[in-house]
Amino acid sequence: MPSEEITYSDKYTDGQYMYRHVILPTPIACLVPKNHLMTETEWRNIGIRMSTGWVHYMTRPRESHVLLFRRKAGNEEINS
Repeated sequence: MPSEEITYSDKYTDGQYMYRHVILPTPIACLVPKNHLMTETEWRNIGIRMSTGWVHYMTRPRESHVLLFRRKAGNEEINS
């Protein structure tokens, strides 16, 4: 997998959650399930690398290569 081609947005927060978008290259985006949100094991297996605590909570239908992740605010880690 060309995981070095995965792009990670800056993190932002609404006070309750911290958010991050992950933008996948086409060869990896084709591996994203269309019928459910991915578990941590699934997204790690396609090459996404983030600290623990992140949850894949949404995919945009028109931008299926952009995955949206969130975790509770206050769970910040140094290399997250």
